[in-house]
Order: sequence, then C-alpha cells, then structure tokens
Amino acid sequence: MGYCFTEDGMMSVWSELEKRYDIYAPKRFAGKGRFSDTDCVRYGQVHSATEIVFDKKAEYSAKEFLLPNAETLFYFTEDQILESACKEKEMLVFLRSCDLHAIKRLDAVYLEQGFIDSYYKRLRDKVKFVLMGCPKAFDTCFCVDMGTNKSTDYDMSIDKVNDKYYMDCKIEEWTELFAQSAERVQDVQPAYVTETKTHVNLPVQMPNTMLQSDLWREYDGRCIACGRCNFVCPTCTCFTMQDMYYTENGKAGERRRVWASCMVDGYADVAGGGTYRKKHGERMRYKVLHKVWDFQKKHGYPMCVGCGRCDDICPEYISFSHCVNGLKKACKEVMENE
Repeated sequence: MGYCFTEDGMMSVWSELEKRYDIYAPKRFAGKGRFSDTDCVRYGQVHSATEIVFDKKAEYSAKEFLLPNAETLFYFTEDQILESACKEKEMLVFLRSCDLHAIKRLDAVYLEQGFIDSYYKRLRDKVKFVLMGCPKAFDTCFCVDMGTNKSTDYDMSIDKVNDKYYMDCKIEEWTELFAQSAERVQDVQPAYVTETKTHVNLPVQMPNTMLQSDLWREYDGRCIACGRCNFVCPTCTCFTMQDMYYTENGKAGERRRVWASCMVDGYADVAGGGTYRKKHGERMRYKVLHKVWDFQKKHGYPMCVGCGRCDDICPEYISFSHCVNGLKKACKEVMENE
C-alpha cells in the first residue's frame, strides 16, 4: 500500500519526521558551484520536501553522512584518551538507486571483512534510507549496465509527479502518521532507469599482461592526479589519519580520520622513501581494476555503481566508462592472440 501526498500533506508529515530525524537530501547551494556564478547540487540538511532537487544529479554522493570526509575519532591529553561522541539524532537520507547500491559496497568494506569498524557502524545504525525515483538517466550514467538502476532495499521511496509525492513505506510505525496526511493508493513503485546513453562492458577475464598494457600510459600525460574522481565516488573508502595538536608540546589534541585518494601523491608511499605507483597511469590502473575486477572477485559484484560522477568532475575530461570499455577491448585482444 502506498500514499499520495499533496505539498500541504507532505509538510505536515515532514514536521513530525523532523522531531526524530535529521533529514538529508540533494539540495541546491546557490553560488557554490565549481565555476563563478554557478550553483552546486549536493547533499545537505533539508527542512521541507520542496528543497529536494529531483531533476539533477548530486555532484557528491550521500556517503559522507556515514563516512565523513573528516571525522574525529578520539581526543587525547598526556594521560587520557576520550572517544568522540556519536551523533545523537537519527538520520533520514534521500538518495537514488545507484547511491543506495553504493551503501552496500561501503557495508561490505566496513562491516563484512572479518572486522566491524565501530565508527562507521555507530552512524550506519542511525540511518534510514528513502529511495528517490529516477525515471531518466543523466548523460554520464551507466547504472543499467552495472545492475544498480533498481533497488528494493529501502525503508521508504518517493517519486515527485507534478505537484504530488507518491511514497511507498515499509516501516510500520510510520503508516499511521502517513495515513493522517495522505491518500492511500495501490501499488506505488519507485521509478527506475531502463536505458542509458553511456554503456560499459566489463571484462570477464584479466590476463596478467594487462598490468603492463599500453592502455594505462595514456593517462600518464592526461591525468593530473587531483583525486577529484575519488572524492565524488560513492564507493571509495580509503582514508588516512591526521593528528591535530592543541598544545606546542603535542600532548593534547585529537585524531581524525580523513578521506584519502589513490590518485594523489603520497598515497602509495612506503617507509624508506619509496612509492609503488609514481606514474599517473599506474594509479589509474589501480583504481580501475579495483572498481571493476578485484572487488568483484572477492564479493561477487563490482565496486563501481555507474553513477558517472567521476566523468562529470574530471577537469581533464577523462571518462571512466571509456577506460573500462578500453580495458575490455584490450583483454579480448590479448586472449585472442594467446
């Protein structure tokens, strides 16, 4: 059973939900775009459904509410360590199918690899997800080919059609609240993408010679190793540690977990001054193979969810989807010649 809300009905429900949840969704930040006099659509706290941007892709993903870009783990003094407090209020996060599938990838990394990351879990336990219907793909999306265009693993779904909101709710405790402000309707299903302009073909075999393929040398000159692709990616999980000292003697301060990027200088450095991947093409190889090959071998599904944000953000117009297709072609040629 679903619900159909008018804007007034949605406002009534929203005010009740905000008593329990901090609500986050893609919203417009005026004048905050990457270029002058442009806006930015990214995740932020919203106080009404009218703030949610349904017709544009968020430039950044929803992962930062589970994995903040800078998160204090604990505070320390000379003789004491105090773990940071967790956010008290629960969170309600609106996101598209590709980003919801990305949460599955984050869970696999932080909760299912033989250990549980307590800092991730304490936030994860506080989140409920609202799937935003996505009837039409954006130019760089390739979610259909990645199998992430549709999801049923949500707590609630929402589709905006003209000036009405259609919602499917799986949480019983909300049904009474919704029934007071909405019309009940049959068979509400979130819209999902069925075709994309961009297509990818993943390799089914990976010859060892692909590690030294000329395919990667193209990116030695094109890629500038800025790391933007990592920071907008909903499934990148790498981080580093930073200590911030409050005193000159370094005996009081805090330790932070901060996003890291496999594409930037310093990520692959080791003791003694060495580094595993100096060339930018080598870093590109590492990222691509992890997204479409290594992770899949371990978990049974690729890490990439086909959101296309890496293509959107790259200042050098490097296309991840084009690289994956090139990898597929190169693998096929090698296998045919063996």
